Amino acid sequence: MSENNTSEFSKYPLVRFFKNLFLNNRFFYAMFGIIVLFIISFIFPSVLLIAKLALFIFITLVIVDILILFGNKKAIEAKRELPEKFSNGDSNKVPIVIANTTTLKMYCTVIDELPMQFQERDFNINTEIAANTKTELSYNLRPTERGEYSFGALHIYASSKIGLATRRFSFSSSQMVKTYPSFLQLKKYDLISLNQSSMQFGIKKIRRIGNSYEFEQIKDYVQGDNIKDINWKATAKRNQLMVNQFQDEKSQQVYSIIDKGRVMKMPFENLSLLDYAINAALVISSVVVRKHDRAGIFSFSKKPENFVVAERRNSQMNLIQESLYNVNTDYSESDFGNLYGHIKRKITTRSLLLLYTNFGSLDAVHRQMNYLRAINKSHMLVVVFFKNTELEQLKLQEAKNTQEIFDKTIAEKFSYDKKLIVAELNKYGIQTILTKPQNLTIDTINKYLEIKAKGLL
Repeated sequence: MSENNTSEFSKYPLVRFFKNLFLNNRFFYAMFGIIVLFIISFIFPSVLLIAKLALFIFITLVIVDILILFGNKKAIEAKRELPEKFSNGDSNKVPIVIANTTTLKMYCTVIDELPMQFQERDFNINTEIAANTKTELSYNLRPTERGEYSFGALHIYASSKIGLATRRFSFSSSQMVKTYPSFLQLKKYDLISLNQSSMQFGIKKIRRIGNSYEFEQIKDYVQGDNIKDINWKATAKRNQLMVNQFQDEKSQQVYSIIDKGRVMKMPFENLSLLDYAINAALVISSVVVRKHDRAGIFSFSKKPENFVVAERRNSQMNLIQESLYNVNTDYSESDFGNLYGHIKRKITTRSLLLLYTNFGSLDAVHRQMNYLRAINKSHMLVVVFFKNTELEQLKLQEAKNTQEIFDKTIAEKFSYDKKLIVAELNKYGIQTILTKPQNLTIDTINKYLEIKAKGLL
């Protein structure tokens, strides 16, 4: 902790003193009362003595208060303890440690200069700190943009019990923290195996259809096992029914493909569709790796970028997180033809492709249908796009006038178009996820688990 007294005024103690001294309301109330007493003394001379005594006591208390505050150069010490990185779209804790080195209780107001992205100009915390003690405060920040967040100075305005003056202490200037895609969701959806506790997050337990691909072991037959899996040689040796047990085929490739064109800039709850897609892609990549598959990722608009080859190495999640850190919309029309060419060149093994985009109309789908069908011939394509939650709410409202009837009709038209898009894609064998932005992560995980359970890949 180092006090920010290295400015050009540091060589002028008197200037620095007045720069950090603030007079409280109590000072002005007391002064006003004394002035009133002196005015009254013109009418009642006997009050003059009381007024002079009050002025003497007031000046004495001001001097004592200032000596308490400025007598110890490091009366208050503080430090902002920023985390290594922020998680985008989540609540991030920022602790502040404050130490009172004096022998008196201090009344403090903490004012932190937050990054400009939060647009907070009146942030403060009031607290009391006992003599010779240290306390920890904290507040939460919810970033809605990825990138670098620069903090200014941490100011502590300290007053004694007299409360006539306040001294400002400044610390921890010019700190920066990076905001990454929502890594906190990785802990929430940390799936090694599906258990009952995962139901609270909306993750479905899906019954496996058909046989697995890879042999795992021979085990005792129990009621419910498929009789087609009975191993007759092992049964003869053990003189009891034995069955072959299979496991999911491993090391399948799963790519998250993120459209970063202008259609993904639409905001919901202060996050853009692009940010929802990036957060979901990060979580699904973690789930894929834990399910022994290989996770990869890339983004596209005019051309594919941020390509991370599908692997299951220890550093894969760090590579994906770094790749997603600087992905931003470029407000251009996404080139699906270029996307198809890139997939054909770079992804030669049949893979599961999760395409995060947003089709607003059936015409938009028809323009890209040839490319989507071509991709789906060589891979399993899942098109992930979004419901407009504001329009969904508008549909449920009761129309009271002509304008509201018109608005509701338009909302129902757009909602119906989304269902037509799903039907059109399904007609050509393309899997779809039509979801609300806030349900994107859950719905994507469930679709992946469903595909794995049905052995479709």
